[in-house]
Amino acid sequence: MAASKPVEAAMVSAAGPGSGSGMGGGSATSGPGTGSLPRWQLALAVGAPLLLGAGALYLWSRQRRRRETGARGDSGGLKRNSERKTPEGRASPAPGSGHPDGPGTHLEMNSLDRAQAAKNKGNKYFKAGKYEQAIQCYTEAISLCPTEKNVDLSTFYQNRAAAFEQLQKWKEVAQDCTKAVELNPKYVKALFRRAKAHEKLDNKKECLEDVTAVCILEGFQNQQSMLLADKVLKLLGKEKAKEKYKNREPLMPSPQFIKSYFSSFTDDIISQPMLKGEKSDEDKDKEGEALEVKENSGYLKAKQYMEEENYDKIISECSKEIDAQGKYMAEALLLRATFYLLIGNANAAKPDLDKVISLQEANVKLRANALIKRGSMYMQQQQPLLSTQDFNMAADIDPQNADVYHHRGQLKILLDQVEEAVADFDECIRLRPESALAQAQKCFALYRQAYTGNNSSQIQAAMKGFEEVIKKFPRCAEGYALYAQALTDQQQFGKADEMYDKCINLEPDNATTYVHKGLLQLQWKQDLDKGLELISKAIEIDNKCDFAYETMGTIEVQRGNMEKAIDMFNKAINLAKSEMEMAHLYSLCDAAHAQTEVAKKYGLKPPTL
Repeated sequence: MAASKPVEAAMVSAAGPGSGSGMGGGSATSGPGTGSLPRWQLALAVGAPLLLGAGALYLWSRQRRRRETGARGDSGGLKRNSERKTPEGRASPAPGSGHPDGPGTHLEMNSLDRAQAAKNKGNKYFKAGKYEQAIQCYTEAISLCPTEKNVDLSTFYQNRAAAFEQLQKWKEVAQDCTKAVELNPKYVKALFRRAKAHEKLDNKKECLEDVTAVCILEGFQNQQSMLLADKVLKLLGKEKAKEKYKNREPLMPSPQFIKSYFSSFTDDIISQPMLKGEKSDEDKDKEGEALEVKENSGYLKAKQYMEEENYDKIISECSKEIDAQGKYMAEALLLRATFYLLIGNANAAKPDLDKVISLQEANVKLRANALIKRGSMYMQQQQPLLSTQDFNMAADIDPQNADVYHHRGQLKILLDQVEEAVADFDECIRLRPESALAQAQKCFALYRQAYTGNNSSQIQAAMKGFEEVIKKFPRCAEGYALYAQALTDQQQFGKADEMYDKCINLEPDNATTYVHKGLLQLQWKQDLDKGLELISKAIEIDNKCDFAYETMGTIEVQRGNMEKAIDMFNKAINLAKSEMEMAHLYSLCDAAHAQTEVAKKYGLKPPTL
C-alpha cells in the first residue's frame, strides 16, 4: 500500500485538535507519521473523540452515540458553556456533612449562623461589584465558622477566591481554592477556579491536573472544562516538543515506510532504478550481487545504496556529490533533501529544495518534485498559503506531471476543498489512467464530502465507486484500505474486515493495516484482546511504527492502565517525525500523567473499557 504521501502529513492538524504529523507517512485514511487516521475518522474507529487527547475518550463518545441514535441518558447532552455562578450559598455535597440538630448545638449553630450572615453580606457586596468589601465579609465568615463544618467552610474560601479572581489576584485565588479543596476534595467549582488561576500563573501541570479532576467529576459533560483541558494540553505539548525536537537524534524510518513514501511518486527521477548507462558492463553480467557504479559519483553510489536499502549512507554520499559540484549535483540535492525530510530535519532539507527549485537548467521534473516536497513540508508546518503556491508553481512548470495533481489533490482535501481535490485527481487520472491510487483517493474525497454532509445518495455513489476501483485494480492495497474505512463508518464491519484481510494479503509487511484492523475489532466486537494482538503484530512487523504505539497507548488509557499508556506514548514520541506530531503525542502523554496524579490525589478515575 502506498501509505506515505507527503502532503498528508498534516491530515490530523486539519481534521482535529491536539494533533500532529510526520513526514508523509499516512494515506488519505491514515494521516501522519506511520499512518494515523484523520481524527474525524479515528473517532469513529476507536469510539473516541480525541478532544482531550487521552482524556475523555470512552465516556464522551458513548454519550455522543446515544444522542445521535436518539437515546437519552439522565445526563442529557454535553452542557455547552454552562455558567459557574459565583459566589454561592452551598458547596458541592460531601458525605457526613449535614448540620447536626437537636439539643446541645445551640452555641455552635449561633457561630455558624453568624458566619452564614457574614457570607450573605459578602455575596451582596460581590454582586454589587464591591469585591474588597466582599473579601472582608468572607474573611469574617471563615473566622466565625466552626472548624468541623468542612463543607460550609470550603464554601466561604471558594467565595473569597471568587472575589480575588475579580481583582485578578491569582495567587490568592489559588491559595483559597486549595483550602476549599482540602476541606472538600471533590469541590468542582473550587477545582475549576484553581485551574483557571494556575493557567494565569503559567502553572500548566497543576492547571491540567485540576481541570482533569473537574472533567472526571462532571462526567466530561461541561464544555468549559473540556476546552480548558484541550488548551493546556496543546500548550504543554508544544512547549515540550519544541525543546525535545531541537535536541533529538535523527532517526531513519523503517525500510517499509521509505519504500511506501517513494511509491507515491511516479515522475520522481531520484527514486527510479539505476539506468543501464549508470552501471559498469561487469555489473550488468552479475545477478543478485551488489552493483558497482560506472563513475566515481557520490550520487550514483547513493542510488546504489537505495537499491540495497542501505539508507543510512545516502545523505553522506549525496553530500560528496554536492561538495564536488559533480554531474548529478541537482539530483543529489533533491535526494539529500528527501532523506532529510524522512528523518524529520526540515531545516536542513529546505536549503537543498530551494536550490533545486532555483536551478533553471535542471530537469523540470526534478524542480517539480522539489516543489511538491517543499509544498508538503509547508503544509506540515501549517503554512497552507506557501504550500498552495508551491503546488501551483509545480503545475505551471510541469503541467504533464501526474504527481503534481495527485499530491495537490491531497492538499485540497486537507483544506476541505473537495471539489478542487476531485478535479486534481481527475487530471492525475487523465495523465496516468493506470493510477489506481489516485482513483481510490478520488473516491475517498467524494465519500468524505458525502459523509460529513450526511448525504446518503452521495455516500452510496462513493461506495459504488470504491467497488469499481477494487474490481479494476485488484492489486491496489490502498483501494481496499480506503474502502474499509468507509465501510467502518457505515458500520458494515464484516465487509470492512474482509477488505483489511485483502490488504494484508497484498502487503503483509504493512504495519499500519494491522493497526486499522485492530481498531476495527474494538468498534465491531469490543474485542480488546484481538485488537491489542493485531496492534502488537504491527509493532512486531515495524518497531518504528509510531501510529501503533500511539494507538496502543490510547487503548491502555481507556482500560485504565496509565503506566502502560505513558510508556507507549513515550515510545511514539521518540519516533515522531515532526515537531507538530511530537507535540500531539506529548499532549496524549500529559493527559495520561494528569489522570494518574488525579487518581492518587482524589481517588478519581474515568470510566474504563
